[in-house]
Amino acid sequence: MGTTMELDESFDFGFSIVDEQELDVIQEAEEKLTAVSDNADALEERLNKLYNMVMPLLNNLAKNPDKNYIFWPNRLAKIEQFRDALDKVYQGS
Repeated sequence: MGTTMELDESFDFGFSIVDEQELDVIQEAEEKLTAVSDNADALEERLNKLYNMVMPLLNNLAKNPDKNYIFWPNRLAKIEQFRDALDKVYQGS
């Protein structure tokens, strides 16, 4: 009799019975969880973009710490471009 599966009272097939109201609550919770997960993914992407934008600036500033001056032609225009790019990522555009 080793080939037949013996079922006891604790075997429930892995499902339970719910009424319509409970089902609605469960479905709403799953939708909210999906929305939160999607928002978290979008936020993580934006944070990665910000990180990848700032690190080259910091790396360039740290290249020659023994020099007293930074040569930065068109500094104002470059800073404004960078600020605009940061604003776009911050706003999620």
